[in-house]
Amino acid sequence: MKQTGASKRSSYLNVLYVGVIVLPLFLLGCYLYNEKQRFGQFQEFKKDTIQEEHISPPQQRKQDKDKKIDLVPLEVCDVFTGNWVMDNVTHPLYKENECEFLSEWVACTRNGRPDSKYQKWRWQPRDCSLPRFDAKLLLEKLRGKKLMFIGDSIHYNQWQSMVCMVQSIIPSGKKTLNHTAQMSIFNIKEYNTTISFYWAPFLVESNADPPDKRDGKRDPIIMPRSISKHGENWKDADFLVFNTYIWWTRHSKIKVLKQGSFTNETKENNEVGIYIMYEEVLRTWTNWLEQNIDPNRTSVFFSSMSPTHVRSSDWDVNGRVTRKCEKETEPILNMSKPLNVGTNRRLQEIAVNVTKSTTKVHVTFLNVTTMSEFRKDAHTSFYGSRSGRVLTPVQKLDPRTFADCYHWCLPGLPDTWNELLSLYIIHRTQNTSL
Repeated sequence: MKQTGASKRSSYLNVLYVGVIVLPLFLLGCYLYNEKQRFGQFQEFKKDTIQEEHISPPQQRKQDKDKKIDLVPLEVCDVFTGNWVMDNVTHPLYKENECEFLSEWVACTRNGRPDSKYQKWRWQPRDCSLPRFDAKLLLEKLRGKKLMFIGDSIHYNQWQSMVCMVQSIIPSGKKTLNHTAQMSIFNIKEYNTTISFYWAPFLVESNADPPDKRDGKRDPIIMPRSISKHGENWKDADFLVFNTYIWWTRHSKIKVLKQGSFTNETKENNEVGIYIMYEEVLRTWTNWLEQNIDPNRTSVFFSSMSPTHVRSSDWDVNGRVTRKCEKETEPILNMSKPLNVGTNRRLQEIAVNVTKSTTKVHVTFLNVTTMSEFRKDAHTSFYGSRSGRVLTPVQKLDPRTFADCYHWCLPGLPDTWNELLSLYIIHRTQNTSL
Protein backbone atom coordinates (compact mmCIF):
# COMPACT_ATOMS: atom_id res chain seq x y z
CA MET A 1 0.00 0.00 0.00
CA LYS A 2 2.84 2.38 0.77
CA GLN A 3 4.46 1.70 -2.59
CA THR A 4 1.17 2.36 -4.40
CA GLY A 5 0.79 5.74 -2.64
CA ALA A 6 4.36 6.70 -3.48
CA SER A 7 3.79 5.77 -7.12
CA LYS A 8 0.74 8.00 -7.28
CA ARG A 9 2.63 10.89 -5.76
CA SER A 10 5.42 10.41 -8.34
CA SER A 11 2.95 10.42 -11.24
CA TYR A 12 1.32 13.53 -9.86
CA LEU A 13 4.70 15.31 -9.67
CA ASN A 14 5.53 14.37 -13.27
CA VAL A 15 2.23 15.81 -14.50
CA LEU A 16 2.80 18.92 -12.42
CA TYR A 17 6.35 19.33 -13.90
CA VAL A 18 4.95 19.08 -17.44
CA GLY A 19 2.14 21.53 -16.72
CA VAL A 20 4.20 24.14 -14.84
CA ILE A 21 7.59 24.08 -16.67
CA VAL A 22 7.52 22.31 -20.04
CA LEU A 23 4.22 23.67 -21.36
CA PRO A 24 5.07 27.37 -20.78
CA LEU A 25 8.47 26.84 -22.45
CA PHE A 26 6.74 25.24 -25.44
CA LEU A 27 4.27 28.12 -25.74
CA LEU A 28 7.12 30.67 -25.44
CA GLY A 29 8.99 28.90 -28.24
CA CYS A 30 5.95 29.08 -30.50
CA TYR A 31 5.59 32.80 -29.82
CA LEU A 32 9.23 33.54 -30.59
CA TYR A 33 9.07 31.52 -33.79
CA ASN A 34 6.07 33.51 -35.02
CA GLU A 35 7.78 36.79 -34.14
CA LYS A 36 10.89 35.73 -36.07
CA GLN A 37 8.77 34.96 -39.11
CA ARG A 38 7.08 38.35 -38.92
CA PHE A 39 10.41 40.15 -38.44
CA GLY A 40 11.91 38.28 -41.39
CA GLN A 41 9.04 39.36 -43.62
CA PHE A 42 9.53 42.96 -42.43
CA GLN A 43 13.26 42.76 -43.21
CA GLU A 44 12.54 41.44 -46.69
CA PHE A 45 10.08 44.28 -47.20
CA LYS A 46 12.66 46.84 -46.02
CA LYS A 47 15.32 45.30 -48.24
CA ASP A 48 13.07 45.42 -51.28
CA THR A 49 12.10 49.01 -50.49
CA ILE A 50 15.72 50.13 -50.21
CA GLN A 51 16.54 48.45 -53.51
CA GLU A 52 13.62 50.21 -55.18
CA GLU A 53 14.78 53.57 -53.78
CA HIS A 54 18.33 52.91 -54.95
CA ILE A 55 17.30 52.51 -58.56
CA SER A 56 15.24 55.71 -58.58
CA PRO A 57 17.72 58.60 -59.14
CA PRO A 58 15.22 61.50 -58.86
CA GLN A 59 13.85 60.09 -55.61
CA GLN A 60 17.37 59.46 -54.31
CA ARG A 61 18.40 63.01 -55.18
CA LYS A 62 15.44 64.37 -53.23
CA GLN A 63 16.42 62.26 -50.24
CA ASP A 64 20.01 63.57 -50.48
CA LYS A 65 18.69 67.12 -50.44
CA ASP A 66 16.20 66.58 -47.62
CA LYS A 67 18.33 64.50 -45.28
CA LYS A 68 19.37 66.11 -42.01
CA ILE A 69 22.94 67.41 -42.05
CA ASP A 70 24.93 67.72 -38.84
CA LEU A 71 26.55 71.10 -39.31
CA VAL A 72 29.77 72.06 -37.57
CA PRO A 73 28.92 75.05 -35.32
CA LEU A 74 31.19 77.51 -37.13
CA GLU A 75 29.85 80.40 -35.06
CA VAL A 76 31.36 78.99 -31.86
CA CYS A 77 34.02 76.53 -33.06
CA ASP A 78 37.33 77.83 -34.41
CA VAL A 79 38.03 75.11 -36.95
CA PHE A 80 41.46 76.59 -37.69
CA THR A 81 42.82 75.87 -34.19
CA GLY A 82 43.67 72.24 -33.48
CA ASN A 83 46.28 69.61 -34.19
CA TRP A 84 47.34 67.02 -36.75
CA VAL A 85 46.50 63.35 -36.11
CA MET A 86 47.54 60.31 -38.11
CA ASP A 87 44.55 58.70 -39.85
CA ASN A 88 45.14 55.67 -42.06
CA VAL A 89 41.41 55.05 -42.44
CA THR A 90 39.88 58.21 -43.91
CA HIS A 91 43.00 59.76 -45.46
CA PRO A 92 44.03 60.38 -48.13
CA LEU A 93 40.67 61.54 -49.43
CA TYR A 94 41.55 60.25 -52.92
CA LYS A 95 44.36 58.36 -54.59
CA GLU A 96 46.83 60.17 -56.78
CA ASN A 97 46.54 57.68 -59.66
CA GLU A 98 42.74 57.92 -59.63
CA CYS A 99 42.62 61.66 -60.32
CA GLU A 100 42.97 62.00 -64.06
CA PHE A 101 43.18 65.80 -63.83
CA LEU A 102 46.15 65.95 -61.47
CA SER A 103 49.16 67.57 -63.14
CA GLU A 104 52.68 66.22 -62.86
CA TRP A 105 53.67 69.43 -61.10
CA VAL A 106 52.25 68.21 -57.74
CA ALA A 107 51.98 64.42 -58.29
CA CYS A 108 54.79 63.59 -55.87
CA THR A 109 54.30 59.82 -55.72
CA ARG A 110 54.30 59.59 -59.51
CA ASN A 111 57.49 61.64 -59.53
CA GLY A 112 59.29 59.24 -57.23
CA ARG A 113 58.63 60.37 -53.67
CA PRO A 114 59.26 57.20 -51.64
CA ASP A 115 57.16 58.01 -48.53
CA SER A 116 53.39 58.54 -48.34
CA LYS A 117 52.78 59.37 -44.68
CA TYR A 118 52.32 63.04 -45.56
CA GLN A 119 49.01 62.08 -47.23
CA LYS A 120 47.50 60.57 -44.08
CA TRP A 121 47.42 63.42 -41.58
CA ARG A 122 43.94 64.61 -40.62
CA TRP A 123 43.19 68.00 -39.08
CA GLN A 124 41.39 67.80 -35.72
CA PRO A 125 39.95 71.11 -34.44
CA ARG A 126 40.33 71.66 -30.72
CA ASP A 127 36.69 72.44 -29.91
CA CYS A 128 34.70 70.29 -32.34
CA SER A 129 34.98 67.43 -34.78
CA LEU A 130 34.86 67.63 -38.55
CA PRO A 131 32.50 65.38 -40.51
CA ARG A 132 34.08 63.12 -43.06
CA PHE A 133 34.35 64.90 -46.40
CA ASP A 134 31.33 64.09 -48.59
CA ALA A 135 31.91 64.96 -52.25
CA LYS A 136 28.31 64.18 -53.19
CA LEU A 137 26.93 66.49 -50.51
CA LEU A 138 29.24 69.33 -51.57
CA LEU A 139 28.26 68.96 -55.21
CA GLU A 140 24.58 69.00 -54.26
CA LYS A 141 25.21 72.33 -52.56
CA LEU A 142 27.05 73.54 -55.66
CA ARG A 143 24.36 72.36 -58.06
CA GLY A 144 23.75 75.06 -60.66
CA LYS A 145 26.47 77.25 -59.13
CA LYS A 146 30.00 78.46 -59.86
CA LEU A 147 32.95 78.15 -57.48
CA MET A 148 36.03 80.17 -58.45
CA PHE A 149 39.54 80.36 -56.99
CA ILE A 150 41.42 83.58 -57.82
CA GLY A 151 45.09 84.17 -57.11
CA ASP A 152 48.57 82.70 -57.55
CA SER A 153 50.07 79.24 -58.04
CA ILE A 154 49.29 78.28 -54.43
CA HIS A 155 45.63 78.82 -55.23
CA TYR A 156 46.04 76.80 -58.42
CA ASN A 157 47.46 74.09 -56.15
CA GLN A 158 44.29 74.28 -54.01
CA TRP A 159 42.02 74.34 -57.05
CA GLN A 160 43.58 71.11 -58.35
CA SER A 161 43.00 69.59 -54.93
CA MET A 162 39.29 70.49 -55.02
CA VAL A 163 38.91 69.02 -58.51
CA CYS A 164 40.47 65.75 -57.35
CA MET A 165 38.29 65.66 -54.22
CA VAL A 166 35.01 65.73 -56.16
CA GLN A 167 35.77 64.25 -59.59
CA SER A 168 35.76 60.59 -58.56
CA ILE A 169 31.97 60.47 -58.11
CA ILE A 170 31.32 61.94 -61.56
CA PRO A 171 30.92 59.40 -64.40
CA SER A 172 33.35 59.59 -67.27
CA GLY A 173 31.98 61.73 -70.05
CA LYS A 174 30.12 64.04 -67.69
CA LYS A 175 33.14 66.11 -66.66
CA THR A 176 35.50 68.26 -68.69
CA LEU A 177 38.55 70.43 -68.07
CA ASN A 178 39.32 73.40 -70.28
CA HIS A 179 42.07 76.02 -70.17
CA THR A 180 42.23 79.60 -71.45
CA ALA A 181 44.97 82.20 -71.05
CA GLN A 182 43.74 83.24 -67.58
CA MET A 183 41.42 80.43 -66.51
CA SER A 184 41.15 76.70 -65.91
CA ILE A 185 37.54 75.49 -65.82
CA PHE A 186 36.36 72.12 -64.49
CA ASN A 187 32.80 71.53 -65.67
CA ILE A 188 30.48 68.96 -64.09
CA LYS A 189 27.56 68.50 -66.45
CA GLU A 190 25.44 66.34 -64.16
CA TYR A 191 25.32 69.11 -61.54
CA ASN A 192 25.53 72.09 -63.92
CA THR A 193 28.51 73.20 -61.82
CA THR A 194 31.89 74.72 -62.58
CA ILE A 195 34.96 74.81 -60.33
CA SER A 196 37.43 77.20 -61.89
CA PHE A 197 40.73 78.93 -61.27
CA TYR A 198 41.58 82.46 -62.43
CA TRP A 199 45.24 83.53 -62.54
CA ALA A 200 45.78 86.94 -60.86
CA PRO A 201 48.74 86.69 -58.45
CA PHE A 202 48.32 90.31 -57.30
CA LEU A 203 44.52 90.46 -57.85
CA VAL A 204 45.14 93.74 -59.72
CA GLU A 205 46.78 93.88 -63.15
CA SER A 206 50.49 93.04 -63.29
CA ASN A 207 53.20 92.08 -65.75
CA ALA A 208 52.93 88.54 -64.37
CA ASP A 209 49.44 88.04 -65.81
CA PRO A 210 50.33 86.74 -69.32
CA PRO A 211 51.00 82.98 -69.56
CA ASP A 212 54.57 83.48 -70.75
CA LYS A 213 55.45 85.85 -67.88
CA ARG A 214 54.64 83.64 -64.89
CA ASP A 215 58.01 82.02 -64.29
CA GLY A 216 59.14 84.63 -61.77
CA LYS A 217 62.34 85.42 -63.66
CA ARG A 218 61.57 89.14 -63.90
CA ASP A 219 60.71 91.68 -61.24
CA PRO A 220 56.95 92.07 -60.88
CA ILE A 221 55.30 95.38 -61.80
CA ILE A 222 51.76 96.14 -60.68
CA MET A 223 48.95 98.58 -61.41
CA PRO A 224 47.49 98.91 -57.88
CA ARG A 225 44.23 100.56 -58.88
CA SER A 226 43.47 98.54 -62.00
CA ILE A 227 41.23 95.55 -61.23
CA SER A 228 38.19 95.89 -63.50
CA LYS A 229 39.73 93.89 -66.36
CA HIS A 230 40.11 90.87 -64.09
CA GLY A 231 36.91 91.55 -62.17
CA GLU A 232 34.70 91.19 -65.24
CA ASN A 233 35.45 87.47 -65.08
CA TRP A 234 34.46 87.15 -61.42
CA LYS A 235 31.04 88.80 -61.36
CA ASP A 236 28.85 85.78 -62.12
CA ALA A 237 30.41 83.39 -59.58
CA ASP A 238 28.47 82.18 -56.54
CA PHE A 239 31.57 81.49 -54.43
CA LEU A 240 34.76 83.53 -54.80
CA VAL A 241 37.93 82.41 -53.01
CA PHE A 242 40.84 84.87 -53.23
CA ASN A 243 44.50 84.84 -52.22
CA THR A 244 47.60 86.93 -52.85
CA TYR A 245 50.86 86.51 -50.98
CA ILE A 246 53.85 84.62 -52.42
CA TRP A 247 54.67 87.15 -55.12
CA TRP A 248 54.81 89.91 -52.51
CA THR A 249 57.61 88.29 -50.51
CA ARG A 250 60.45 88.54 -53.02
CA HIS A 251 61.68 92.04 -52.09
CA SER A 252 60.96 94.76 -49.56
CA LYS A 253 59.76 97.02 -52.38
CA ILE A 254 57.66 96.45 -55.47
CA LYS A 255 57.58 98.25 -58.82
CA VAL A 256 54.46 100.28 -59.57
CA LEU A 257 53.59 101.34 -63.13
CA LYS A 258 53.30 105.13 -63.29
CA GLN A 259 50.92 105.33 -66.23
CA GLY A 260 49.81 103.56 -69.40
CA SER A 261 49.57 99.79 -69.72
CA PHE A 262 51.82 96.76 -69.94
CA THR A 263 51.44 96.66 -73.72
CA ASN A 264 53.58 99.78 -73.91
CA GLU A 265 57.22 98.79 -74.23
CA THR A 266 58.47 101.91 -72.40
CA LYS A 267 57.19 101.38 -68.92
CA GLU A 268 58.10 103.97 -66.30
CA ASN A 269 57.70 102.76 -62.74
CA ASN A 270 58.36 103.65 -59.14
CA GLU A 271 59.46 101.36 -56.34
CA VAL A 272 57.23 101.46 -53.26
CA GLY A 273 57.34 99.47 -50.00
CA ILE A 274 55.38 96.23 -50.14
CA TYR A 275 53.31 96.99 -47.04
CA ILE A 276 51.98 100.26 -48.46
CA MET A 277 51.18 98.64 -51.79
CA TYR A 278 49.72 95.46 -50.31
CA GLU A 279 47.17 97.47 -48.37
CA GLU A 280 46.40 99.70 -51.37
CA VAL A 281 45.82 96.67 -53.58
CA LEU A 282 43.53 95.04 -51.02
CA ARG A 283 41.61 98.32 -50.68
CA THR A 284 41.19 98.37 -54.46
CA TRP A 285 39.92 94.79 -54.27
CA THR A 286 37.41 95.39 -51.43
CA ASN A 287 36.11 98.54 -53.17
CA TRP A 288 35.52 96.43 -56.27
CA LEU A 289 33.65 93.87 -54.18
CA GLU A 290 31.41 96.50 -52.60
CA GLN A 291 30.51 97.95 -56.00
CA ASN A 292 30.07 94.75 -58.02
CA ILE A 293 29.10 91.82 -55.80
CA ASP A 294 25.59 91.02 -54.60
CA PRO A 295 26.03 89.58 -51.08
CA ASN A 296 22.65 87.85 -51.32
CA ARG A 297 23.96 85.73 -54.15
CA THR A 298 27.75 85.51 -53.81
CA SER A 299 29.87 84.39 -50.85
CA VAL A 300 33.41 85.78 -50.68
CA PHE A 301 36.43 84.20 -48.98
CA PHE A 302 40.05 85.25 -48.55
CA SER A 303 42.69 82.57 -47.86
CA SER A 304 45.53 83.55 -45.56
CA MET A 305 49.23 83.12 -46.24
CA SER A 306 50.56 79.75 -47.33
CA PRO A 307 53.85 79.32 -45.42
CA THR A 308 57.22 78.23 -46.75
CA HIS A 309 59.84 76.00 -45.10
CA VAL A 310 63.20 77.14 -46.40
CA ARG A 311 65.33 77.10 -43.21
CA SER A 312 65.48 73.93 -41.12
CA SER A 313 66.85 76.02 -38.23
CA ASP A 314 63.31 77.35 -37.81
CA TRP A 315 62.14 73.95 -36.52
CA ASP A 316 65.34 71.99 -35.82
CA VAL A 317 67.29 74.18 -33.40
CA ASN A 318 69.83 71.43 -32.78
CA GLY A 319 70.53 70.75 -36.44
CA ARG A 320 74.15 71.12 -37.46
CA VAL A 321 73.44 71.98 -41.09
CA THR A 322 70.74 74.37 -42.22
CA ARG A 323 68.76 72.95 -45.13
CA LYS A 324 65.36 73.40 -46.74
CA CYS A 325 62.40 70.98 -46.62
CA GLU A 326 63.86 68.27 -48.86
CA LYS A 327 64.40 65.63 -46.15
CA GLU A 328 61.26 66.21 -44.11
CA THR A 329 58.82 63.31 -43.73
CA GLU A 330 57.00 64.27 -40.50
CA PRO A 331 55.00 67.33 -39.43
CA ILE A 332 56.02 69.38 -36.42
CA LEU A 333 53.81 67.70 -33.83
CA ASN A 334 54.58 69.94 -30.86
CA MET A 335 51.98 72.63 -31.43
CA SER A 336 52.04 73.97 -27.86
CA LYS A 337 54.03 77.05 -28.82
CA PRO A 338 54.05 79.40 -31.83
CA LEU A 339 56.30 78.53 -34.73
CA ASN A 340 58.28 81.03 -36.79
CA VAL A 341 59.07 79.76 -40.28
CA GLY A 342 59.38 83.18 -41.85
CA THR A 343 55.72 83.94 -42.59
CA ASN A 344 55.29 87.68 -43.08
CA ARG A 345 53.03 88.51 -40.13
CA ARG A 346 52.72 92.13 -41.12
CA LEU A 347 51.19 91.23 -44.47
CA GLN A 348 48.88 88.84 -42.63
CA GLU A 349 47.79 91.60 -40.25
CA ILE A 350 47.04 93.93 -43.16
CA ALA A 351 44.93 91.23 -44.82
CA VAL A 352 42.96 90.58 -41.62
CA ASN A 353 42.23 94.27 -41.08
CA VAL A 354 41.24 95.03 -44.67
CA THR A 355 38.93 92.03 -45.00
CA LYS A 356 37.17 93.15 -41.81
CA SER A 357 36.62 96.67 -43.15
CA THR A 358 33.93 95.88 -45.72
CA THR A 359 30.44 97.15 -44.98
CA LYS A 360 28.21 95.65 -47.69
CA VAL A 361 29.96 92.43 -48.67
CA HIS A 362 31.11 90.10 -45.90
CA VAL A 363 34.52 88.49 -46.48
CA THR A 364 35.24 85.25 -44.61
CA PHE A 365 38.91 85.03 -43.66
CA LEU A 366 40.16 81.43 -43.98
CA ASN A 367 43.09 81.36 -41.56
CA VAL A 368 45.00 78.32 -42.79
CA THR A 369 48.46 79.75 -42.02
CA THR A 370 49.18 78.37 -38.55
CA MET A 371 47.97 74.83 -39.27
CA SER A 372 50.10 74.83 -42.43
CA GLU A 373 53.25 76.10 -40.74
CA PHE A 374 53.55 72.75 -38.93
CA ARG A 375 53.49 70.78 -42.22
CA LYS A 376 57.15 70.95 -43.22
CA ASP A 377 56.73 67.42 -44.62
CA ALA A 378 54.06 68.25 -47.20
CA HIS A 379 55.92 70.28 -49.86
CA THR A 380 56.69 69.00 -53.34
CA SER A 381 60.43 69.47 -52.67
CA PHE A 382 62.30 67.36 -55.27
CA TYR A 383 59.13 65.60 -56.40
CA GLY A 384 57.34 68.28 -58.39
CA SER A 385 58.37 69.41 -61.84
CA ARG A 386 59.95 72.46 -63.45
CA SER A 387 58.85 73.58 -66.89
CA GLY A 388 57.03 70.26 -67.25
CA ARG A 389 60.06 68.15 -66.41
CA VAL A 390 60.86 66.04 -63.35
CA LEU A 391 64.11 67.00 -61.63
CA THR A 392 67.25 65.16 -62.70
CA PRO A 393 69.57 63.37 -60.23
CA VAL A 394 72.08 66.20 -60.70
CA GLN A 395 69.48 68.84 -59.87
CA LYS A 396 68.53 66.96 -56.70
CA LEU A 397 72.10 67.45 -55.48
CA ASP A 398 71.36 71.18 -55.28
CA PRO A 399 68.39 71.60 -52.91
CA ARG A 400 69.07 75.28 -52.33
CA THR A 401 68.19 75.90 -55.96
CA PHE A 402 65.77 73.12 -56.86
CA ALA A 403 63.87 71.97 -53.75
CA ASP A 404 60.39 73.53 -53.94
CA CYS A 405 59.33 74.36 -50.38
CA TYR A 406 56.49 76.63 -51.49
CA HIS A 407 54.00 74.32 -53.19
CA TRP A 408 52.32 71.20 -51.82
CA CYS A 409 52.05 67.54 -52.87
CA LEU A 410 48.63 66.15 -53.74
CA PRO A 411 46.95 64.38 -52.10
CA GLY A 412 48.05 66.47 -49.15
CA LEU A 413 47.66 69.67 -47.17
CA PRO A 414 45.49 71.65 -49.65
CA ASP A 415 42.85 68.93 -49.27
CA THR A 416 42.45 70.04 -45.65
CA TRP A 417 42.06 73.65 -46.74
CA ASN A 418 39.24 72.51 -49.02
CA GLU A 419 37.62 70.42 -46.31
CA LEU A 420 37.32 73.59 -44.23
CA LEU A 421 36.15 75.66 -47.19
CA SER A 422 33.45 73.08 -47.93
CA LEU A 423 32.10 73.48 -44.38
CA TYR A 424 31.44 77.15 -45.08
CA ILE A 425 29.91 76.44 -48.48
CA ILE A 426 27.53 73.88 -46.96
CA HIS A 427 26.63 76.32 -44.18
CA ARG A 428 25.85 79.10 -46.67
CA THR A 429 23.61 76.88 -48.80
CA GLN A 430 21.89 74.86 -46.07
CA ASN A 431 18.80 77.07 -45.96
CA THR A 432 18.68 77.59 -49.70
CA SER A 433 16.29 75.63 -51.92
CA LEU A 434 18.43 73.68 -54.36
